[in-house]
Amino acid sequence: MNETLFAELVTKTTIGKQLPNAIYLHRDALSALPEQLAQFVSAVAKAVKLDDNQWNLVKLFKKEFRLSLLHYPDFYTDSYPTLHQSLNVDLSKLTHKVTKYNTSDNPPILHRKETMVLPSSEYYEHFKFITEEGENAGLYDSNRLIGFKQSWANIIARHGYMLLDGRLFRSSAILDDCPAVGIDRHKTAIVRHELSAPMKTLVKHGYLEGNHSIFDYGCGRGDDLRELEAHGLDALGWDPNFQPDNDKVTSGIVNLGFVLNVIEDQDERLDALLGAWELADKLLVVSVMLANDNYIAQFKPYKDGVITSRNTFQKYYAQSEIKAYIERSLQDDVVPVAPGIFYVFKDKLEEQQYLQRKYKRQHRWQQLTAPAPTDTKEKTKDQAKLLITQHQALFDSFWAQSLELGRIPANDEFAESDKIRELIGSHKKVFGLLQELFDTHEFAQAEQSRKEDLLLYFSMGLFEKRKPYTQQPEALKRDIKALFGDYNTAINLATELLFAISDTDLINQQCEKAHKQLPASLLNDGHSLIFHKAFIGELPLLLRVYVGAGLQMYGELDNEIDLVKIHTTSGKLTLAAYDDFEKSVPFLVERVKIKMADQDIDFFDYVDEHKRPPLINKHIYLSQSHDNYKKQLNFDKRLAKALVFSSNKDINFTRREFEYILVEKGITINNYMLMKTIR
Repeated sequence: MNETLFAELVTKTTIGKQLPNAIYLHRDALSALPEQLAQFVSAVAKAVKLDDNQWNLVKLFKKEFRLSLLHYPDFYTDSYPTLHQSLNVDLSKLTHKVTKYNTSDNPPILHRKETMVLPSSEYYEHFKFITEEGENAGLYDSNRLIGFKQSWANIIARHGYMLLDGRLFRSSAILDDCPAVGIDRHKTAIVRHELSAPMKTLVKHGYLEGNHSIFDYGCGRGDDLRELEAHGLDALGWDPNFQPDNDKVTSGIVNLGFVLNVIEDQDERLDALLGAWELADKLLVVSVMLANDNYIAQFKPYKDGVITSRNTFQKYYAQSEIKAYIERSLQDDVVPVAPGIFYVFKDKLEEQQYLQRKYKRQHRWQQLTAPAPTDTKEKTKDQAKLLITQHQALFDSFWAQSLELGRIPANDEFAESDKIRELIGSHKKVFGLLQELFDTHEFAQAEQSRKEDLLLYFSMGLFEKRKPYTQQPEALKRDIKALFGDYNTAINLATELLFAISDTDLINQQCEKAHKQLPASLLNDGHSLIFHKAFIGELPLLLRVYVGAGLQMYGELDNEIDLVKIHTTSGKLTLAAYDDFEKSVPFLVERVKIKMADQDIDFFDYVDEHKRPPLINKHIYLSQSHDNYKKQLNFDKRLAKALVFSSNKDINFTRREFEYILVEKGITINNYMLMKTIR
């Protein structure tokens, strides 16, 4: 084996953890290397008299005639194993050096182990799961320090997590003054350095703006409470281990955050849920840890959960399982907000307002043309219009509120109603005058949009089999009267709409219609419509209902989801998340398939960066008004010409195929530029 052949064989190696200058591979995967290279690695180990039990990883250098034989004795049992010994072989100088790390306080550690074994390995899926968990927690945002044990531990702590049996763990303390014998419940509380996930959802939906009192039921060490108090919020909490003397008080919002997971007694678990529910005036937030069966199988079973290595209990849930448990226990409807996070509204008026906000499109009010006095036979009308001209800002504001509501505002829905009525008269009279001065087509659109938003809201209630509300907010009553006449008419229309999403011919037609109307989309005839999530509100109403129904199991779309695919014949919805959608060529990191008929969700994660498919011709999904549209379009055209494919179609490459073609054509991508590789 000479230097040239070594470099050639390493270059051809596509398996293993690929770094810019090296490849890491477990010894069990050597069989997938080119035969000459695999035999050479084994021969080197024998030549330096290194027994098989002294190494299990090989590091192949891409730009040097060198390799290292590494010993990670806990490779298969530790999520982030530490390096005990490295034997570096300089093949050009025929020398080797041994470095021991087994006594080091901060030895190197491994990440992304699934890349170092073969996909056929029995450990592959578990390793992928561990990597995915770290990525979702944001631990890989900075790669500079993660390669060392102590630095990695610090990063985990800064993100508000701890390692438990190799799993990132963020549970609050458990609810019980008298822990069960043998279970160390107090060990589950962690130190948080930022708001917990359920609290962040409350921020997102405007519930932490000072209008509601908050009680954290099972607050652990009180890190959420400390942050809420710093913002001047009325926030209290109780915890059996850290704040047992605090009173349990009734509050507007009660948070039961990552508590149900850690109670091993089912009766106590139910008591905790019911106790938190009893304290909530308006809203109960319940959050739990989710995990799949493969992960759970590695632990010792105990009751309906598992015992961890720290002698704590964990009950991991599936999304549908915990939703059903909460609904059965509280005999009330549950709203999925995110995977593992749910809202349960005791105040049904508040629930209706939340759901309406969730399905309401934001009206984009364009600048109005200033009205001018016009000749008229009616002196009073002429005078009224002059008054409108003189108080332009006031009446602009009234018109904007009319557009926002899609109907004439009631007296208590416009802050300066008294002034309006003093100048002109009733809201109805003012609205009639403004219709002569302003664009009535704009109001008709606003009225139709509000009607569709409400039909979507009612349809989703029917889809979720939500119990009818005995009371409705006054604003909703006015909406129903103005837009539908009565409640039964609205419900009948919503029922027809909901049944229509099962009509595949109609869905196909609506997808064709949407493709013509949306600012950007891709239509695969008879199969699917793909578009950016920003355009959901611009879909025809039937497709908004289709998407809304699909999201009932998943929760709300988060910032990571980019593209949405409507399957026109199978009753499915697919969500796609990319590593950075602003890049010229983003790569797929997660695909979520929601099966409405089965009420189930499949998650497909592309943890291995080298297996992430690229998004080619991204301009297809950008509106022409997008800041980067022209730049993206020009880039896509140049790339299509260079690689010989159409710039107007959905092009499917694997990451490997895409990178191979780039190499073959001698091209590298730098932001939005194509550069010729110097050979």
